[in-house]
Amino acid sequence: MLYKHFTEKLLGLQDVDIEKIEEIDNSIHIHCRLERKMHKCPCCGKSTDKVHDYREQIVKDIPAFGKNIFIHLKKRRYRCSCGKRFAENVSFLPRYHRMTNRLPLYIIDKLRNEVSFSNVAREVNLSVSTVIRVFDLVSYSPKELPAALSIDEFKGNTNGEKYQCILADPVNKVVLDILPKRYEHYLTEYFNRFDKSNRDKVKFFVSDMWKPYSDISSVWFKSATQIVDKYHWIRQIIWAFEAVRKQEQKKFSKSHRKYFKNSRNLLIKRFNYFSDEQKQQVNIMLYASPILSTAHFYKEDFLRILDCKDRVSAKDTMSDWINSALDCGIPQFEKCAKTMLNWSTGILNSFSSPITNGFIEGCNNKIKVLKRNAYGYKNFKRFRNRILHMFSHQMQKQATA
Repeated sequence: MLYKHFTEKLLGLQDVDIEKIEEIDNSIHIHCRLERKMHKCPCCGKSTDKVHDYREQIVKDIPAFGKNIFIHLKKRRYRCSCGKRFAENVSFLPRYHRMTNRLPLYIIDKLRNEVSFSNVAREVNLSVSTVIRVFDLVSYSPKELPAALSIDEFKGNTNGEKYQCILADPVNKVVLDILPKRYEHYLTEYFNRFDKSNRDKVKFFVSDMWKPYSDISSVWFKSATQIVDKYHWIRQIIWAFEAVRKQEQKKFSKSHRKYFKNSRNLLIKRFNYFSDEQKQQVNIMLYASPILSTAHFYKEDFLRILDCKDRVSAKDTMSDWINSALDCGIPQFEKCAKTMLNWSTGILNSFSSPITNGFIEGCNNKIKVLKRNAYGYKNFKRFRNRILHMFSHQMQKQATA
């Protein structure tokens, strides 16, 4: 009895008498039956414990100790005085099911990670279609808009669209929704579903430098401060400098081209952060190309904006840089200066608030891992639910906070 007691505790099954346990190949077979007790007749409501017959049912359970678990349940059918025959109630096995009720919960919990349906199916010894059918029971509805709204796109390649759109709360770090498209007309239709009072709650709208996002913010979130994410406007100057470097290094010999390419990190990083030896290496490379030296000067001059502590000083520093870069004679930097001029309001707003798209960029990385492990998704609804399910623990934390 003591042995059975501990075995039942280990299996997590209550009111079960274990008759024997067999190990066959890579699976464990547990033969058991429920304790006999009084049952109410579903027809007349009378209580009875008279057994009509026994029928064995093989049930799949969650894997344990690296082995598949099969429960051979010897189920009773009771007989009532009214003539009705009915099966006994099994707390861990829903009617007409061939798996315990904790196995679907185990599957859904496993799918919180960036794993494919196939990996989970192999682990729980079920078909892929069964795992998908279990997961399709999960659904998520759009949440209310938060005080800070972050928006970005990622390459989902789902439902015939290259890009999908992700909405998040960057302050509380919660993924709100996944949209199938990033086009302005679809975003307009989506945000139109929310009441004006809900949209007015949004005080900060954070995005990258894509025009439709700016237009959506201006139309639907008029009371919100539009912020251009720092990473996206800083990389504009890095891209401009990299374009000049690639253009100039083509003029050098093969060995010099390789040296410049391998040393690109030295040229990109801020000069003031280098040691004396690193500064000397950079100076030698800049001496080889006057145009690259000029581009490096404008890059370093632009990055001084990051040292500004408030919006006013940032505005003065950026205005001086834009006026100088517009006449620098380097097309890449002249184009960059025009971009900074067009997006100056959103860029300067990033100095007034510490909110960035950092959280949403991290989410995009996890989504890429999920997509790569699954070799892509065709069904957008399932893809959306997988993503929201992956980040659902953050929603639960926010709900309990």
